[in-house]
Amino acid sequence: MLNSLTTFSLFPLAELEVGKHFYWELGGLKVHGQVLMTSWFVIAVLVLASILATRNVQRVPGGFQNFMEYALEFIRDLAKNQLGEKEYRPWVPFIGTLFLFIFIANWSGALVPWKIIGLPEGELAAPTNDINTTVAL
Repeated sequence: MLNSLTTFSLFPLAELEVGKHFYWELGGLKVHGQVLMTSWFVIAVLVLASILATRNVQRVPGGFQNFMEYALEFIRDLAKNQLGEKEYRPWVPFIGTLFLFIFIANWSGALVPWKIIGLPEGELAAPTNDINTTVAL
């Protein structure tokens, strides 16, 4: 039935392929190369954004520094509301790191054209597309 759908369809349907991954050997461990590459891309975006936001810190923020301070205040207020006034401060860096990584990783799957980069096996996608990343977080 799937063949008849793809034959008469104007748009090609996605194919389900299980087990086709680009593996790397690192220290005797097999890791998914696709997830590692896209995760490092997301980490690089976050590090670059933090460097750009803190490169020339002003007392009255403007531009990108203002945006990053807004994101930090959002995460701080979220932690304060969930954890309470007294215990939220030590958790803000951890919660902020997880929030920003997951947020940028999900949006990288929507905005970055990963299919342009060809691999010997498999294809690139958002890091959170892999169940292993989701479970690890």
